[in-house]
Amino acid sequence: MTPTGHLDTEACYRAVRSRDRRFDGVFYTAVRTTGIYCRPSCPARTPAPGNVTFHPTAASAHAAGYRACKRCLPDATPGSPEWDVAADVAGRAMRLIADGLVDREGVDGLARRVGYTPRHLGRLLTQELGAGPLALARARRAQSARVLIETTDLPLTDVAFAAGFASVRQFNETLREIYASSPSELRGRRSGTRSAGAVTMRLPVRTPFAGGRVLAFLAYHLVPGVEVAGPGWYARTLDLPHGSGTVRLELADLSVTDRPGGGTGFVTAEFRLEDLRDTAAASERVRRLLDADCDPRAVDGHLGADPVLGHLVGATPGLRVPGQVDGDETAIRTVIGQQVSVTGARTVAGRLVAAHGRPLESDVPGLTHLFPDAASLAAADPATLPMPRARGRALVGLAAALAEGRVLLDRGPDRDDVRRALLELPGIGPWTADYVAMRALGHPDVFLPTDLAVRRLLGELATSGNGEPDPDRWRPWRSYALMHLWNTLMPDTPAPSRADEEN
Repeated sequence: MTPTGHLDTEACYRAVRSRDRRFDGVFYTAVRTTGIYCRPSCPARTPAPGNVTFHPTAASAHAAGYRACKRCLPDATPGSPEWDVAADVAGRAMRLIADGLVDREGVDGLARRVGYTPRHLGRLLTQELGAGPLALARARRAQSARVLIETTDLPLTDVAFAAGFASVRQFNETLREIYASSPSELRGRRSGTRSAGAVTMRLPVRTPFAGGRVLAFLAYHLVPGVEVAGPGWYARTLDLPHGSGTVRLELADLSVTDRPGGGTGFVTAEFRLEDLRDTAAASERVRRLLDADCDPRAVDGHLGADPVLGHLVGATPGLRVPGQVDGDETAIRTVIGQQVSVTGARTVAGRLVAAHGRPLESDVPGLTHLFPDAASLAAADPATLPMPRARGRALVGLAAALAEGRVLLDRGPDRDDVRRALLELPGIGPWTADYVAMRALGHPDVFLPTDLAVRRLLGELATSGNGEPDPDRWRPWRSYALMHLWNTLMPDTPAPSRADEEN
């Protein structure tokens, strides 16, 4: 078998021979003589060049008849950062598959979201990723199931349906084929902390990971009723395909040497879900919020070499661009925040949540509502919203476009098409459209030159004696450069206020 996609065989083998952890999740190494596939950094003896093939996805290795290595657990790595950088059809499809779209709407639903016929999409994904949409979705289900088996006390029957399998028989057969172990055998080998009554998972992120600064950003922008935060943790409500839920994250800085394996660290997430079928979607959306698939070494290596920005990068290695758990929410919050302070935007958003959000029962103090959905806000009278009339009309117009599907923020459509659709809406300008692209669509190369804080910070950098700031030098990671600028203004995470807990 020849390598699939556009992988360079010689370059891949050099990465394997050096056990370069930066390529974990970017490609997988299949070994003919053992019938298994590994991550590039697997500590096992390096196989001979003639005995290996390389695959862009775990599903491609599965389709070729290989089983996952039990030593390096290749499917425990974050996804490829190339999906966000390229944002091509394959990358957009992978994001939707990871969110469980194929399980909910089938291949036809996936094809509609990315704008292709099912047959053409199947050909394209097979060419680019080595497997079609059904095989990719099957690999995602198997990965989700293994994580649940090894890190929770859920009954195996519940694990099967939480991971998206249609039957226990399908669940058993798939895990035996991919891992050469039954679900019971996988559970017998598990390690780590389990928590009864909740789904507690360890979400993989590439290191270094500036978790403390992600927490500071989220805490600074939190909406009362929907989000709460305290020293070392952040929690929020989740509106998921089959029901509601909450998540509580333990966030701390993770260096490359924090764990023996290096390269990949883990963020502990405790989910409480109304419907276990939402487990995979919930974990994927939280990983999206954490920007878990970012390759921090590549980003820091490029931005850190810049004479003007380098000192900021060196001070905060592994800084992420916080994403979102719901694209519609992010866009609506962006409009709320137009031309007002962050504190003012939080107050207005909290009032909207209290008036239009759906109440929710939670064990986490302060989590009381789901963020209002687009349909609810589309039906609101702009005159009743706690904001200037023009901005209220812009918010209702945006909500109507989201509710009607004229604007989709699920990372399925092309980013440029989404931006054009946003700019066609009254009251939506370039700053808003680009901020939404960065946060909701995961665009790694957005810069906001008209942002007042950015203009001031660029002026200060220009007088620092290190040269003139040139955002074009920061491509293709200008979104991360933007975060390094904003990070200088971000306060540390405060303890939850009494008002936040009571709202």
